[in-house]
Amino acid sequence: MTDRYDQGMKVRRAVLGDAHVDAAEAKKSDFDAQFQTLITEGAWGTVWASDGIGTRERSMLTLALLAALGNFDEIPMHIRATARTGASKQDVLEAFQHVAIYAGVPRANHALKLANQTYAEMEQSDDA
Repeated sequence: MTDRYDQGMKVRRAVLGDAHVDAAEAKKSDFDAQFQTLITEGAWGTVWASDGIGTRERSMLTLALLAALGNFDEIPMHIRATARTGASKQDVLEAFQHVAIYAGVPRANHALKLANQTYAEMEQSDDA
């Protein structure tokens, strides 16, 4: 593997947590291995690894972009990641308010619904 891949895995684990990454790696197949390498090197080893802005800001940007573009499937994963990135619930709310104004209320509304559900799950798992 490349240095960028190794850096990407390090950042991916720091942001998403070992349990998530281990589960994703266990599901990796010969069919999607090349795609998973692309994501690890590109998203995690390049974009998320950049020191241009912090992980809190990256987390907020990622959530806003996912919501604005209607890519809702990854919102719960990135809400869970806020526990490690430092983005607060208020930060997430602010990001989704921007989505409402610049990309549409229905997308922001759905993103908030997913965030609420995910935060509730996170709080329940903390109590268990």
